[in-house]
Amino acid sequence: MSALAPLLPIVYDDLVRRALLEDLGRAGDVTSDAIVAPDLVARAALVARAPGRIAGLDPALLAFPLLDPDARIDVLRCDGSDAASGDTVARVTARARAVLAAERTALNFLGHLSGVATLTAAWAAAVAPARVRDTRKTMPGLRVLEKHAVRCGGGVNHRMGLGDRALIKDNHVVAAGSVAAAVAAVRSAAPTLPLEVECDRVAQVGEAIEAGAGLILLDNMTVDQLQECVALGRASGRPVQFEASGGLTLDSAAAVAATGVDYVAVGALTHSAPVLDLGLDVQGLVPPSVGSKGD
Repeated sequence: MSALAPLLPIVYDDLVRRALLEDLGRAGDVTSDAIVAPDLVARAALVARAPGRIAGLDPALLAFPLLDPDARIDVLRCDGSDAASGDTVARVTARARAVLAAERTALNFLGHLSGVATLTAAWAAAVAPARVRDTRKTMPGLRVLEKHAVRCGGGVNHRMGLGDRALIKDNHVVAAGSVAAAVAAVRSAAPTLPLEVECDRVAQVGEAIEAGAGLILLDNMTVDQLQECVALGRASGRPVQFEASGGLTLDSAAAVAATGVDYVAVGALTHSAPVLDLGLDVQGLVPPSVGSKGD
């Protein structure tokens, strides 16, 4: 897997702040404040309870210094790395109240995004040498983070939004009157923009190829239909790629990839990924003068 571009703090800073505010509200962490002395420092570990691919460390770990600016964090597993059950992903040393108050926010980000990366890694292995791609079926506000998690899992991002790639779907074809007319309209309005055409019938594929589509999305087609469409593309002599989408499962992934498609689009990567089970274990409470010193 190629090196991952780091997430810029501007992408997640406000998200983490709002998540903490949602959890703490006006009253704060009443349980921890009642039980834990304000000057105690906690040493804690973020631990994988199940094996998986890690993603989302930056937003997850930001929760701790936002509540304790003196928090010290040691990262043992980077985004895109695999963790076995029982592995420590990161260690945190901070005011105990801050550690306990930030715990759920940190785990929510880390568990969800690592779940996306873990599911993506399973798909990436199943469809090789084809590539698995995500969709715009993301949680509102989390798209950049979820698409980062897909990259951590070895997947490929599709368009980030409606403006960075044209995707002509069935409703666009209805509005334009035909596939060729829709392609011509997009080419006229945005001649340099990458363009993809969705086809749900084999008959449409030839029209899309003739219209100059460089990438064709084959929606809800059988394995036999996918093979037929790929053969049409190869016979055309044009530089066209194919992406399979719709009704795909991990069990059928290898058969779909074997048809020769270049990509497999899976909305479930972001909208249905199970959370990876991680936990935070407090491993000791120490006076602040001890906790602030390096080991």
